[in-house]
Amino acid sequence: MLRMASSRGISGKIKEMPEDFVVEEIAKNGKVLTLNERVSSDAVGMHASQAGKFSVFVMQKKDWNTIQALKVLAKKAGRGIKSTAFAGTKDRASVSTQICSIFGARADRLATLHVKDIAINGAWQSDTGVELGDLLGNRFTLTIKESDATQSSIHAIEKELNGLFPNYFGEQRFGYRGNNFEIGLAIIKGEFEKAAMEFLTNTNNERNLDSIEARERLSKELDFKAALDYFPQYLKYERIVLEYLAKYPTDYANAIRRLPRQLSLMMVHSVEGYIFNEEVEARLGVHEIKPGSDDLFCNPDMHGFPNLSTIKNAKEAKHEHASFLVGNIIGYDSEALNEAEKEILERMNITKEMFKIQSMPELSCRGNYRVLFAPYTGFSSHVSDNSAVLSFSLPAGSYATVLLNEFVRD
Repeated sequence: MLRMASSRGISGKIKEMPEDFVVEEIAKNGKVLTLNERVSSDAVGMHASQAGKFSVFVMQKKDWNTIQALKVLAKKAGRGIKSTAFAGTKDRASVSTQICSIFGARADRLATLHVKDIAINGAWQSDTGVELGDLLGNRFTLTIKESDATQSSIHAIEKELNGLFPNYFGEQRFGYRGNNFEIGLAIIKGEFEKAAMEFLTNTNNERNLDSIEARERLSKELDFKAALDYFPQYLKYERIVLEYLAKYPTDYANAIRRLPRQLSLMMVHSVEGYIFNEEVEARLGVHEIKPGSDDLFCNPDMHGFPNLSTIKNAKEAKHEHASFLVGNIIGYDSEALNEAEKEILERMNITKEMFKIQSMPELSCRGNYRVLFAPYTGFSSHVSDNSAVLSFSLPAGSYATVLLNEFVRD
């Protein structure tokens, strides 16, 4: 991916330990959920109700995946994972805070639970639970170790960026093997055999020799029943697909359906992410980072983050100051595709209508919007002892690792 800053950048290592990557969620009212700070419902602008059926709480975790942490808390509260909800996911390799909820749990009981490296920084009963997207953004404090950074080198990059950075979807969107895009594209095109075999046999970035050998053997032998004898038990989703194909060797579509919908949907979303990233890179290549005469744009909210409810066409609002350049996260309902988006779709030999997946309607994507170049706020830096600490806030959905890529060279 193209960088926006032309400066050479600094060297260093990130995520050496969870404390190097601190993520503090910003509630919808602008309140930062600071580490180790007790938080009330009033502080985050939420209404508490003693008779409420939801327990809403602020979870602080270290080296825990969001889903895994909630699963443990729900079990201790006598509930299941399906009763849980959260505003936004947080990296496992981090220390983070976030607002969550559990239906049917009691706040007073949650507050007394003891789980290693998980703390409850406030809990209350509510009539409503948390929904995905119920956050304004996140504040990050990142430590870069073994670095050659100086205050002047960081300042030079920050000056070039001038408060904006390419709003790429990060690597997480494309899976640890980097093949979510290939699987998702095959699903969109109705090529379900290709999608299933890509999921089962791709060995990119695999580090475990057992996994590599199993995937390569299946690729050569194509014997699903035999593969169940040698595929590692920890590849549980692969084994679910294999168990189905062992019984129905040609029913690839329903084999994919055996996967959790959230996992399969992530693969289709990676196609949307790929298209979006291609547009960001194309715009960056010709330095089109501000809305042109026929582009979509949106204005900032009171915190300086993009307000996507204010999207307008620059041509129709020619007398209005255009702030953030907006692109489509393309789906079957997307309107007003720009020339760059049309060209990318044509190059991929797909149409927006294909995101309405007839054979798997549960994976269809309507489309959405996202700013192509996102703002960061509250930036500060400190350099000492061969390390650098960067602090900044990002709007929900933007990746700290992408902004960090502007500062830290490979």
